[in-house]
Amino acid sequence: MKFPDRVFTSEEVERARRLIEEGHKHHITVSGSSKFKEKVEEALGLIKTAEHHDFLRTYIKIIIEVKGFSQLREAEAAIWVNKYAVADPIEAAGFLIQKAQQMKDYVEGKPYFGTVGEANAVKKRIEFLKALKNKSKDHAIKKKCEEALKLWEESKFI
Repeated sequence: MKFPDRVFTSEEVERARRLIEEGHKHHITVSGSSKFKEKVEEALGLIKTAEHHDFLRTYIKIIIEVKGFSQLREAEAAIWVNKYAVADPIEAAGFLIQKAQQMKDYVEGKPYFGTVGEANAVKKRIEFLKALKNKSKDHAIKKKCEEALKLWEESKFI
């Protein structure tokens, strides 16, 4: 059975959920300018370091550069991202993981937006930042993760 092109109707969502339960992973496509692709690849490298790449590949098919707002496009299993959201690789990686969590919640029929959905997605982002901090050998990355974690601890999401 092939992963649906869209994940919109109840049948498409159910088929996606079944395939994910069976272990389906996407080959993530990155679409955009060469600079955008370079920045996303850097973020994907950090996601691999933190051992969250399979999680991302489970729920996201494509990452697309846009000029507008960065957002999850559930029906496409896609993340639309502007150039500003990928400027910092650690922030970009955290954003991608956060959106993958929202897609997971969408496929599972759980709240994926609003207060509850955002809180769950931010928890996943924090989990990612902790994993990256622990698994990276680069002291600059560890320091940036610590700084990001401190900001999240001070926010209303924790």
